[in-house]
Amino acid sequence: MISLLLSGGLDSTALAYMYKPDIAFNINYGQRAAEAERRASHAICQSLSINLINIDIDCSELGSGDLTNRPTIELAPESDWWPFRNQLLITLCAMKAVEKKCKKIMIGTVKSDQYHTDGTPEFIQNINQLLVNQEGRIRIEAPAIKMTATELIKNSKIPFELLAWSHSCHKANIPCANCRGCNKHYSTLNELGLYND
Repeated sequence: MISLLLSGGLDSTALAYMYKPDIAFNINYGQRAAEAERRASHAICQSLSINLINIDIDCSELGSGDLTNRPTIELAPESDWWPFRNQLLITLCAMKAVEKKCKKIMIGTVKSDQYHTDGTPEFIQNINQLLVNQEGRIRIEAPAIKMTATELIKNSKIPFELLAWSHSCHKANIPCANCRGCNKHYSTLNELGLYND
């Protein structure tokens, strides 16, 4: 059984359309835009007949920066950095995925995510090895890690009507148009010719 960690952003939405997983997991971990991400994930899964499983665990006291409305810690390369976020989300997802007998979890990491250590091929390889060595032998895959967001969306052939449900803002449930998530969202749509300033 194949599953997808679905944030409701552009990248994971394109993967949902491209691979039609059996199950998608959306995690509210205390991020500021959790409500909008959940709404987007629900609409996407309903449209594609994917079983959506919601996970709610408040980790907001552990976060940093834009995603939490807390000061950015000194180690942060950017304001949207949350310490060990991908490790946290993959672990939480795997805890539920093993119960559902999933053998693979896909994540929406793309080429630009390599700016962060937990978006690199080395990180994906290491977290995959960690999970494969544990009960359930779940594999982690990032099928778009060598693509830009624009390339992923083009390759997925996702219709704009479905992509329009995605939510990328890091700061709010209504896009702020002033964070790295919104900037990536609008620049990607611009590159696709779907949005003009």
